[in-house]
Amino acid sequence: MESIAKSPLTGYQKLVIFILAFTQFTVVLDFMIMSPMGDMLMKAIDLKPAQFGVAVSAYAFSAGVSGLLTAGFADRFDRKKLLLFFYTGFIIGTFLCGFSTNYTMLVAARVVTGLFGGVIGSISMAIITDVFTLDQRGRVMGFVQMGFGASQVLGIPIGLYIGNAWGWQSAFLMIAILAVFIAILIALKLRSITEHIGLQKNKSALQHLWSTFTRRDYRIGFLATALLSIGGFMMMPFGSVFAVNNLHITHEQLPQLFMISGIASLVIMPLVGWLSDRFDKFKIFAIATTWMMIMVLIYTALGPTPFVLVVVLNILMMMGILSRVTPSSALVSAVPDKEDRGAFMSVSASLQQMSGGIGAIIAGMIIVQQTPESPLEHYTTMGYIVVVISILTIVMMYSVSKIVKRKYVNKIT
Repeated sequence: MESIAKSPLTGYQKLVIFILAFTQFTVVLDFMIMSPMGDMLMKAIDLKPAQFGVAVSAYAFSAGVSGLLTAGFADRFDRKKLLLFFYTGFIIGTFLCGFSTNYTMLVAARVVTGLFGGVIGSISMAIITDVFTLDQRGRVMGFVQMGFGASQVLGIPIGLYIGNAWGWQSAFLMIAILAVFIAILIALKLRSITEHIGLQKNKSALQHLWSTFTRRDYRIGFLATALLSIGGFMMMPFGSVFAVNNLHITHEQLPQLFMISGIASLVIMPLVGWLSDRFDKFKIFAIATTWMMIMVLIYTALGPTPFVLVVVLNILMMMGILSRVTPSSALVSAVPDKEDRGAFMSVSASLQQMSGGIGAIIAGMIIVQQTPESPLEHYTTMGYIVVVISILTIVMMYSVSKIVKRKYVNKIT
């Protein structure tokens, strides 16, 4: 593969990475902590499995709706003010989760959190696209998306410990209090980003949103994002259930599995980000996806397995899953023009959330469990479906890569 020169990062750019990484950490942790706390939460407020499923999906679908509603307005405001507004709403929603005492209050709080939190990722992506050049974005995506790994290494184990000690609500209060400090840092240190304002050529918010949908290049980017999310979310909700009931991992070993996988991701994400800036991003994505498909087929076919082997296979599979995210995000971020970035990222984030919800629903229709202690059935079938979707994703991401290369060649010439 041909090596590509990369630009050094300035001191302010490093500060932006730090702010966005910690913002991502709190948002990802708020979303992810619901699953490991499921048993504790269901017993505390007497939830049925179906009700818990609604409480989990409430965030994803409200986040998807929020992304569509804000897409038309996203390029009309200072990105700093937009980030601060939605992050403040996210903090309020998380506090409401911490004060919930019944099913209705919890679902309402998750809807509020999703309405605000679901847009933060797209705003962060727009900020990254504005502040960093294309040859820097792989590294930036790698560090910012370390929030995913950090939430597993630090957030989930600490959240579970606090939840066990002081009740499940205390985990949400911990996240909200941490987020308050990050919001102050955003307000004081992040510079205004306004170069995109006024480039919409007097289009209304609805016209701006519609024009974003109707551009062929943008639709290809949206479809690639949707396929990537469907494949990724199909396995995630049932990962712990599969580990316990099929692989015979104990509940005491689950936090260790989360932590070790998270540590591995902290190493993998920056490395893949560096590779994405040094070499062709689509090639990195294709190699990572191929590796992931092989590991998914192996992992979903497992029966009772020693813990050490489960850890090794989980890390190898996570290598493929996480290594797709950075190059694909960097490629898709380069598709929209400057005046459309906020709208494009909002629609993309919305589709990502909704596609994830659809993926989880499809997985739930495929997988069967006779009793709460029975092994999951048809998990291997789901693995095959994930592989087929992943192949389609490679095809769509190749089209995205062609769009980006054509765009930047034209810009240079």
